[in-house]
Amino acid sequence: MSKHAPTEMGLFSPVILRPAILQAFRKLDPRSLARNPVIFSTALVSLLATILVIREGLTGGPVFWIGLQIAIWLWFTVLFANFAEAVAEGRGKARADAFRSTRSSSLAKVLVDPANRVVYGTKEVELVEPGEVILIEAGDIVPTDGEIIEGVASVDESAITGESAPVIRESGGDRSSLTGGTRLVSDWLVVRVTARQGETFLDRMIALVEGAKRQKTPNEIALDILLAALTLVFLFVVVTLPFFASWSGTTLPVIYLAALFVTLIPTTIGGLLSAIGIAGMDRLVKANVIAKSGRAVEAAGDIDVLLLDKTGTITFGNRMAHAFEPAANVSERDLAEAAFLASLSDETPEGKSIVDLAARRFGFEAAAGAGAVFVPFTAQTRMSGVDLPDGRALRKGASDTMAKLTGGALSATVEQAVRKIASAGGTPLVVARDNDVLGVVHLKDVVKPGIRERFAELRRMGIRTVMITGDNPLTAAAIAAEAGVDDFLAEATPEAKLALIRKEQAKGRLVAMCGDGSNDAPALAQADVGVAMNSGTPAAKEAGNLIDLDSDPTKLIEIVMVGKQLLISRGALTTFSIANDVAKYFAILPALFVTAYPGLAVLDVMGLGTPQSAILSAIIFNALVIVALIPIALKGVRYAPASAASLLGRNLLVYGLGGLIVPFIGIKAIDLIVDLLHLA
Repeated sequence: MSKHAPTEMGLFSPVILRPAILQAFRKLDPRSLARNPVIFSTALVSLLATILVIREGLTGGPVFWIGLQIAIWLWFTVLFANFAEAVAEGRGKARADAFRSTRSSSLAKVLVDPANRVVYGTKEVELVEPGEVILIEAGDIVPTDGEIIEGVASVDESAITGESAPVIRESGGDRSSLTGGTRLVSDWLVVRVTARQGETFLDRMIALVEGAKRQKTPNEIALDILLAALTLVFLFVVVTLPFFASWSGTTLPVIYLAALFVTLIPTTIGGLLSAIGIAGMDRLVKANVIAKSGRAVEAAGDIDVLLLDKTGTITFGNRMAHAFEPAANVSERDLAEAAFLASLSDETPEGKSIVDLAARRFGFEAAAGAGAVFVPFTAQTRMSGVDLPDGRALRKGASDTMAKLTGGALSATVEQAVRKIASAGGTPLVVARDNDVLGVVHLKDVVKPGIRERFAELRRMGIRTVMITGDNPLTAAAIAAEAGVDDFLAEATPEAKLALIRKEQAKGRLVAMCGDGSNDAPALAQADVGVAMNSGTPAAKEAGNLIDLDSDPTKLIEIVMVGKQLLISRGALTTFSIANDVAKYFAILPALFVTAYPGLAVLDVMGLGTPQSAILSAIIFNALVIVALIPIALKGVRYAPASAASLLGRNLLVYGLGGLIVPFIGIKAIDLIVDLLHLA
């Protein structure tokens, strides 16, 4: 997450809690309840119980008092489920409001002659159409999404990403995308509008982070169907019980049957299912990642293959000076000094790293001199250097270029150093003085610290990592070995990336990758999880199903962790919900049938006070357990990289066994309180 991101809201922050309580009552609307079959059924039973209690009160029936309490707790069960969903939605809406506050209502400067930056007038942002060309100058708020067609400028994107440091946006590259709501810090840009107001990237983000607009994922739909099926099965069971009771010579009050039905159906997971999904999306937003759908978040938790670009993800992306390899009869200090002087005016990262390495190793501080003439690098010469006032000419460049410069083949020592550096995945840079080769500078694309350990974590999760690079196979193999990836794709083209993804998918594997350029768009669209960088082109952002606002390719690993946590949280709480129903059977079934079947008294292992207190205690526990589990649903079950078998074993032990034991303790404790207060 961005270090400048807003302070995280507490689980029950007053900003979220107050609206959530009100929203819990609004969600009693049947149209809202109908989206959740379990809670909808509970609401219908609560309504039935309320009607029965009113009838009991009017006729002076014997179960009025206990029935009134049962009806109240049944409604609390529905309200607590609504409250869990409302809290999760409230967190998303609070973030959406923060994004909404950045939206611009300024005028757009529309150009009639883009080539000469001639403004023919201004328009309200709402009236600007895609395809129109606008001018944005220093200090202006970017009015809408667009693609830069001319200019280079520094842009403050803190309103979107949370990062205070401005970034460079320019035409003609992978950083040509501009997002509405950001601000130009310097210079000017000519931008072609790509979205109408209301359809911009910011508008889509606002809609996506608002939980109410979240679409159910396939896993949620499947679980909803399972829960609905269980609800129908238990409805059939409860409806047939009065016939058995009548056959045995007893009568069961309908309100008791209503209580039994609600405790039998999986109300716990039914009440928390939506909150778990919304919270998963929210955790991604906290990491500054916007998901276009919940499906992408879930897919991230199931991926088998992870494709990562080498540059900027596995390595820092800039070749850095690593070592000096002198020729025969040349000291390392002489080589370092020549490379140092030849690089003083070199503003490239490679040149600066040579100066830094030589200064650290030998303490060089001297300048090249007032009369020095610097020779810049060009694609034609493939070398750079300096002509010193004393007549010496220092040059550095590729080995074949330097061999031609010196008029012959390189010495055996230098040739051996060049081959050794190349085979290790580095870049050899030959240094010469007055046409005499002094040695080789070893430039190395430095692997990021800790990345090998991250890949080891992914391997423990059963995820295979593949490095994608445009380097030659020899260089790619060396860096892949150092980084610890499982495989690599060298000399990668857009077609090669697409073919690799399709090949893995044909084997039944789920594939994730990240990218930022238009040439990544086909692969991003093909991948099951495509993470587009916010700094990338509009084509890449349109093709991906996740967008990283920080434009950090390593975020893909964090996204995988969030996805797995979402799936594990849902599985763990489903396990707990099903397991905790067992204790309710031991509480309610003996209470209902012990008169007709005295032998059922042996099932009353909790030693509950009376049949009425047993039923009321089970109903109260059924409602309160939803409230107790809301923090787990919102935070997610703690996840540590491990195999699927060990995770399953852990969850069965903690949430399966816990789901069996906790209700026995909870129902017994509530029963003691009910008896103490004479509530039943």
